[in-house]
Amino acid sequence: MFTIHRASFRQLLLVAFLLIAGLLALASLGGLFTLERLMVQSRGAAERAVQLTAAAQQLAERSVAMERAARQYMVLDDPMLLQRFNEAATQATHVLDELLAQQLPAALVGQWRQHLVLITGQLQGDKASVRQREQALTTQFRELDLSNAAIAEQVRMGSEARNRHLQTQLEAGRVMLGRQVLGAIGLAVVLALAFALWLTRPLKQLERAIVGLGENRLDQAVDIQGPSDLRSLGQHLEWLRLRLKELDDDKARFLRHVSHELKTPLAALREGVALLEDGVAGELTADQREIAHILGHNAVTLQGQIEDLLRFNAAAFDARRLSRRKTDLTELVRGLVAAQRLQWQAKDLHVVVQGEPLPIEVDPDKLGVALGNLLSNAIRFSPPGGTIRFVVTQPPGLAVIDIVDQGPGVAEGDGARVFEPFYRGERQPEGAVRGTGIGLSIVREYVEAHGGRVDLLPEGPGAHFRIELAHVVY
Repeated sequence: MFTIHRASFRQLLLVAFLLIAGLLALASLGGLFTLERLMVQSRGAAERAVQLTAAAQQLAERSVAMERAARQYMVLDDPMLLQRFNEAATQATHVLDELLAQQLPAALVGQWRQHLVLITGQLQGDKASVRQREQALTTQFRELDLSNAAIAEQVRMGSEARNRHLQTQLEAGRVMLGRQVLGAIGLAVVLALAFALWLTRPLKQLERAIVGLGENRLDQAVDIQGPSDLRSLGQHLEWLRLRLKELDDDKARFLRHVSHELKTPLAALREGVALLEDGVAGELTADQREIAHILGHNAVTLQGQIEDLLRFNAAAFDARRLSRRKTDLTELVRGLVAAQRLQWQAKDLHVVVQGEPLPIEVDPDKLGVALGNLLSNAIRFSPPGGTIRFVVTQPPGLAVIDIVDQGPGVAEGDGARVFEPFYRGERQPEGAVRGTGIGLSIVREYVEAHGGRVDLLPEGPGAHFRIELAHVVY
């Protein structure tokens, strides 16, 4: 048996189309039947009007034949003429009976028959009073003509009344058909909207679930309600969520394990080298002290590299866990500039922030880390007294942040690799400690996690970085 919960999305969509098509088909068939009925009535009314008009005309013709035969009979006294009169009268009577059957008023029929009786009586009168009977006959035929005219007028008025009634029915049918069509269209639109909302709800749930998985929000269970195939897809997404969560937990455990397992022996190695340098195990020769110094330096370098690796992996892992909220991008930049005030004031730098308020949905902490790394790089490479500019703009559909310094810029051969992890460019600030090469990699991780991009523009002489984020206007 067909049930909603067991039906697939395709089946429900087919049912929706069939219901809407059936509704419109019923409205169309109803209009067709109404039109057919009115056409039959119109055709019948037209045929009836033709028949009644022909009967009225035939009655007038029979009356003329009766008058001609009656007048000739009064003059010639020929029995054949009287027979012609009687035949015409009989035919006129039959026509009158047909008109009476077609709802001709009985009063008009009775009046016509009374005139016929009087005319017949005049034809059967005494021959001595022929002249008087001719005058009376003339009067009766004149009255009979008036009755014929009244019957013809009644037929015409009856036809007009039937036409008006038919027009009224046509107008009522048109109004009813219009209401049926409008009602069917309205109901079809309501059904279409209802089915659209009902069927698209699980699709939106699927979209939110997929976006959540893409943004690594693995703590939200996937529960899709709707057609069977979409619910099955939701169950597979839930399985994928659990699998991804398990892999993320494994990765976190691995990072903790590596951090513990590597830092502990390195710390012991550094402590042992320090004890040797302090002469705890005996005084060292110059060569031994140099070797101990080299060992200590390399141990410190190795520990720093391990910490950088762990920090980069943690940043790449954490970049997918965004906590978006409405943030003014320009104010976020100003806050970061204020937070590093001591660093840029120590080098007598000027940091300028330009741009109007620009609200956008971002994770201010992670985007702040990316912008802070770019600002730290700009401070590190800028000459004393230089200027660092942040420019926030809003081209159509985007939020753009430009960071420009007056340092030596990026070497031509380094431009394509500056965002690679642990890559350190050719140009380094004079006298500064060489960087680890993960700052710009973390910038790219956090910006791309927001669905944006960061580029190094070829404009000089200093470095010019640009961040572009998708922006929905509020």
